[in-house]
Amino acid sequence: SSARCPGCRGPLTAVDVGALGMLECAACDGAWLDAADFERICTNGESRAAVLHRRAAGAPVAPERRVRYRPCVRCGRMMNRVNFARLSGTIVDVCRGHGTFLDAGELHAVITFIHGGGLDRMRQRELADIKEQQRRLAADQRAAAGASGGRADSRGWDSASLSELMKAVLGE
Repeated sequence: SSARCPGCRGPLTAVDVGALGMLECAACDGAWLDAADFERICTNGESRAAVLHRRAAGAPVAPERRVRYRPCVRCGRMMNRVNFARLSGTIVDVCRGHGTFLDAGELHAVITFIHGGGLDRMRQRELADIKEQQRRLAADQRAAAGASGGRADSRGWDSASLSELMKAVLGE
């Protein structure tokens, strides 16, 4: 049986884009990429260029107001709606391990976000979040040590041991 579009239930047609295998829907202009191919687009400039060359950006598409969960092309389970790279503002449908469905215009938006340094901004934000969590933990540890006179907490951890553990985990 042929694959059906999770967006409109129309037929998905295989297209070759460079080394990528992609399924497209002629009815709604959606695209399905297996997990490995979507990862390749995110990490490889040549793959992104091939996609942009193959697919014109077209007119901007207004996001649908109604939230719709869609079935995975491969397993049929409902996919998760995810803000690509947490910062992009482009909500894509993801089945972990199988792939990603992108509505019309979303693949172009993802590639534009990556070209604009979006993945670097995401990594910087994640690092800042980790450092803030570490700062809060250290402050909590100091407060707990002050209240307990430096003794271990109920789980047997003292603040110095926890601090060393955090440094090891974060590679500092």
